[in-house]
Amino acid sequence: MSHSMGCSRFAALTVAAVLIQLVGLSLFIFGFFPVKPALSGISGPESFRAPWDDAGENQSDLALTPHQIRRLYQDLSEIPSPFDQLILMVIDGLPAEFVLGKDQNPPRKAFLDAMPYTQSLLSSGVAIGFHAKAAPPTVTMPRLKAMVSGAIPGYLDVVYNFNTQALQDDNIIGQLFLAGQKIIMFGDDTWLKLFPDFFARTDGVSSFFVRDTVEVDQNVSRHLGDELMRDDWDIMILHYLGLDHVGHIGGRDCFLMVPKLKEMDDVIERICNTIQMQDKDQGRTLLVIVSDHGMTNDGNHGGSSYEETDSLALFIGAKDQMHRLDGSQWITVDQVDIAPTLAALFNIPIPKNNVGILIQDALHFLSEEQMLRAMELNSWQLLRLLQAQLSWLKCINLEEELVVSKCHGSTENMFCCLYGNAAALHRSWKSKTMSMSNNRGDYNNAAAAYNEFLKAASQWLSCRVTDKPVGLLALGVTAMLLSCGVLLCLLFHLNKAVEGDAKLPGLENSPWSLGLATAFIVAATIGNAVSMISSSMVEEEQYNWHFLTSAHFLLLLRETLQALPAITGKVSNHNARAGYRVCCLLLLLISGRILRGWHQGGVNWTNLPDISKWLELRGNYYVKNTEIVALSMVMGLSLYALSVLWKRIKVVSAVMLSLLLPGILVLRHIIEYQDDTFTSSSNIATLSAQKIYYILIVISVATVVASPWFILLKKKNSTCSMGWAKSVASEAIIKVSLHDTRDSLYMIGWALLLCWCLVQLLLQQPINSMPLSVLLFQVYLTMLYSHTEPPQKQWVEVATLYYLGMVGHYAMGNSNSLATIDVAGAFIGTSNYSTLYSGILMFINTYASPMLLILSILVHISVRNVHPTLQGNDWRQILMALLGFPCLVPLALNSVALTAYTIVLLLMQNHLFIWSVFSPKFLYVAAMTLCVDVGVFIIAITVVYVQTIVAYISFRAMSMGRQWQAMDGLQDKNVNVVHRT
Repeated sequence: MSHSMGCSRFAALTVAAVLIQLVGLSLFIFGFFPVKPALSGISGPESFRAPWDDAGENQSDLALTPHQIRRLYQDLSEIPSPFDQLILMVIDGLPAEFVLGKDQNPPRKAFLDAMPYTQSLLSSGVAIGFHAKAAPPTVTMPRLKAMVSGAIPGYLDVVYNFNTQALQDDNIIGQLFLAGQKIIMFGDDTWLKLFPDFFARTDGVSSFFVRDTVEVDQNVSRHLGDELMRDDWDIMILHYLGLDHVGHIGGRDCFLMVPKLKEMDDVIERICNTIQMQDKDQGRTLLVIVSDHGMTNDGNHGGSSYEETDSLALFIGAKDQMHRLDGSQWITVDQVDIAPTLAALFNIPIPKNNVGILIQDALHFLSEEQMLRAMELNSWQLLRLLQAQLSWLKCINLEEELVVSKCHGSTENMFCCLYGNAAALHRSWKSKTMSMSNNRGDYNNAAAAYNEFLKAASQWLSCRVTDKPVGLLALGVTAMLLSCGVLLCLLFHLNKAVEGDAKLPGLENSPWSLGLATAFIVAATIGNAVSMISSSMVEEEQYNWHFLTSAHFLLLLRETLQALPAITGKVSNHNARAGYRVCCLLLLLISGRILRGWHQGGVNWTNLPDISKWLELRGNYYVKNTEIVALSMVMGLSLYALSVLWKRIKVVSAVMLSLLLPGILVLRHIIEYQDDTFTSSSNIATLSAQKIYYILIVISVATVVASPWFILLKKKNSTCSMGWAKSVASEAIIKVSLHDTRDSLYMIGWALLLCWCLVQLLLQQPINSMPLSVLLFQVYLTMLYSHTEPPQKQWVEVATLYYLGMVGHYAMGNSNSLATIDVAGAFIGTSNYSTLYSGILMFINTYASPMLLILSILVHISVRNVHPTLQGNDWRQILMALLGFPCLVPLALNSVALTAYTIVLLLMQNHLFIWSVFSPKFLYVAAMTLCVDVGVFIIAITVVYVQTIVAYISFRAMSMGRQWQAMDGLQDKNVNVVHRT
């Protein structure tokens, strides 16, 4: 093989392309994902005045004490505060349908029976409940921000959820604190990170130990007895995490769900009885029960499905405050509506960046005058936010009298007209009230006009994002296009250089020379990228990969069968190998069908039956036995593959024995600690997982570092090897050493694969253990296929591994929705929460299959016959032959997908599903890019290291051979001299 491009230049261009790609991706992410428009500062007394009456901040207001500020707000609001105390109870992950039902149907009987006290409050009118629709991403921290600030956080807050920072935006917690309210908090420590200096007393618990369903709630409830009897607080926040953790562990139908609902019902009853006794039926304490998000049937959340966005808002007051509303439990509001509603109830300014509107059905105890005043204050706040984003919005001219008119025209004119109608009707109602001539119809007209403006403004502001920096986006896309072009050119150059090496003599006119598999891979890659322009194809992408991979194997099977006559006629000894290829392809198709039926992934068809659901219905006994069988398959297959080298390289037995220890420990962990899955994490189980991690890391590193030395030194340091080294040419030594390199990579590759699978058996849900073992079996089959003749193009074989990695990704229950990220696996073996460690474990858990198949490329390199045309001692040429396709193909395929989907995201930026479908997929594509880059780096550094050791020992052998030859020549010369003498 003759290369016109040197190895150093080739490697430099590849590294440069990857770095350019990462820079472009970073620029695009920061440019595309919005930071919601925010007004700086906090609302003050000016919020109780009309926007056109703002005359700057009154310096005298800044010098007021908290008590004076509270009195000022009460006077300016013109709404007497009906409550003195607030208890905000957050039940993390509670779907509203568990309490209120769905589609005008009551909740399931089991859920009704689990919360009898709460249901009695709803039926008696003491409580009023709403379905509060949460905006994606449906994870805790962004949803808490939405509830307290009324603003919709930026989409990338899903990332910041694991490293919460103090909330800087205006919010009701800050407003209550400035008004002198004493606030206490017990529960999720996310509150402590959002509001680090606002709470008088706290007891925070970590929200990330999702295996704990008991202590996280007990640590909250144990404070109730003391705190409810004290009178030195105004606001109490309780954040219960156990129900969300139950969902993560076992889904909605987990056997712990009903007991957990009963526990929450008992807490509600305890709170209500205590405050009723203390208030003496005066109803001065308001209990608000909310949930930050819902959950899917599997118990996950993060996406935009109805099950995930269906959160609860339940207001519980005295009977004279709340009253029965027919059908109120089926009313849907937005989660951001909670903030302005609480602001109105406690006479504090509505946060500046609020986009929510008052939940009027929760304020029916207000008089008509008070209700219109509350709606007016809400309208003024939204008008200020509109003016900040629409510079031409000048709604009010006080010199002209407001009249009711039909609204049309530009956005600015529409908003001005809608508000003008509401203000005119409100003024008319006031004048008629003074003359005692108004009626209920006048109030209804004014309220309806306010509602029309509020809903229009809220909807527009909710969808409004900052103008994206076009220059930054263009630079990012250009960088990714450049990187993709460089990688594809390098791949084309390398393929052109080696295209004649893989042809078997006599087969030039056979189907092997037609390149059907090559054409299919190219067409499939382009077709899959183009299909992402459809939201439905994004949601159900797993069907693409299953179809494309199966079609690829069928095409290879057809080519193999067509090539049999040519092989038989030209090279008779290939009959057995051709049979192996056919068997491998058939087994790959069968195993692929098993993976296809294991999970009904995606978004729309998860309710369909599959193998995993069937096993779970059979019970934990069958799931555990399946996991043990999968572990046995993984251990048996890996050790058998390693035993192939045992007859030639005895040191392999040491690696095999060392790998037995973590395998036994994983088996023990599965048997002893899996029953504790539904209880709090035990220290023994945590220590067991940590011990396995440490052992696997040591074995992996030791195998990579030591195995080439043991293999090569064992061969090169023997006396016969010295005699061999001095009797052969240096090119022969290099070729033999290349064989030793492949042996080292084979052993390292299988050791890393086994270690990776053992880690996944700890992190993955037990039901995913069998797909993992099937994937490893497919790796073994592809290695057998690659090892037999006639060879397929190497880049096609590497692309096949990439395809199998994507198939496995979806076969293990993943999708393009954030809801399928398994948070529980990120905290196995962790005793203290760490964003870094948990983030790494979550990444490992999510991308188990792609990384497994990328690591398998090491084994592929070792079994693939690479015979470059060597020139002298050109070790760099060998390195290029070993790493060219294995590194370039994954990078190029991923680069095509990344660049194409980036363009799709730009095209779809105004699509209805941009934040619910296309943006989550882009985050997955970005994370997949990181996975591929890390995997390729591991491959490259391993091969370079092994090849460096091979070169060192081979050159040492050649040097010693030359010394022996020189010594032999000197001895022969001395013998001749003595003989002549």
